[in-house]
Parts: sequence; C-alpha cells; structure tokens
Amino acid sequence: MVGTVGVARRDGSDKGPEQLPVTWCPSGAADRPESQVLGVRSGEDGHVVYLDGPVAAAEVLGVVPAGIEPTRVLRFASHCVSACAHRRGNDCTLVERVRTLPSAREERSVPRCHLRGRCQWWQQAGVSACHRCPAVTTATFREDTLATLVADPATTPEQLTAWIAASPDGPGPEPDGPESLGTSDAASAGTSP
Repeated sequence: MVGTVGVARRDGSDKGPEQLPVTWCPSGAADRPESQVLGVRSGEDGHVVYLDGPVAAAEVLGVVPAGIEPTRVLRFASHCVSACAHRRGNDCTLVERVRTLPSAREERSVPRCHLRGRCQWWQQAGVSACHRCPAVTTATFREDTLATLVADPATTPEQLTAWIAASPDGPGPEPDGPESLGTSDAASAGTSP
C-alpha cells in the first residue's frame, strides 16, 4: 500500500492539502513508527540480502542482542522526509553519492526488493541505484572512510570519484583522509532523521 502525505497545493487554491505519494528511503532510520526491515547484512562482504516481504522494524528490534547496533546487521527503510539532511527539493542527494560507487552487482540483474515500487532511490536513479544498494550500510563507522564520505551531505559525487581514483585498490583505506576533500568529520549515518 502506498501512503500519501498532505502538502500545500501547488496551484495556490484553498481546496485543502494536495495528496502526494510517500516515497521510502532504503537507508532509513530503524526507530520511526513506519520503519520496515529491508534486509539482512550477511557474508564476508556485508552486502544486504533482501527479505521477501516487509517486516515491521518494531517486531525485530527487540530480538537484536544487547550491545549490537541494529544497523550493523539489518537495513531499514522508512519514509523520506523533507527535513532529512540528504534532501534537496524532491531529490535525495545520498543516492547521487551512492551512484558514484562501483556497482556491487552484475550489471544485468538487480536484486529482488519488496520496496522498489515505493523507493525514492529507484524513482530517482533507477537500476543504477539498485546495482549499488546491497553494498550500502545505514550506519557508518569511523574505520570505513568511504562509507563515512558517502554519508556526509557535504561530500559531492565529484569528490567521491576523486577519492576512489586516488585509492590504489579502489574503495579501501583512506589515501589522504576526508579533510583533503573539504568535508566535515562525518560521524552521522546515511539515514533519514
């Protein structure tokens, strides 16, 4: 079911709020009322294996062992919100940075995903976002410089491309650090607020 959100009418009339479809962030917060588990991070590479259908995050969070950050093992989806640090108008700047990354998937196929029809990234970037989505982590950790740069709203796709090119083995240890890119010390995750 696709929900709607009321916004001021674009035509300026006083007929009440215009109903627009709600899009979902595939790198969303776990603690929002509508949050769903999108998939499970698994394997050595930590890529996401998508669930066949939506599962309410509230049903799962209680079974994650104490001391384990839920975003270390699960990916969540929640509504895209206008107050998100990654939002620019109706677009998501996070997916613009994610598309800079090398594809995590064979170019011919995309993973099965129950979110796709409502996904902001799919609607904005199509298949190229789906190819990279399994490698995206919702939480970033200081030891993962590339993920930290991708999550930082101040990082541009051009800066990411330069950083990846400067890394001798592709994405890996930081060549010169995020300071060389003029980005902030990004400890924030790539999530909707």
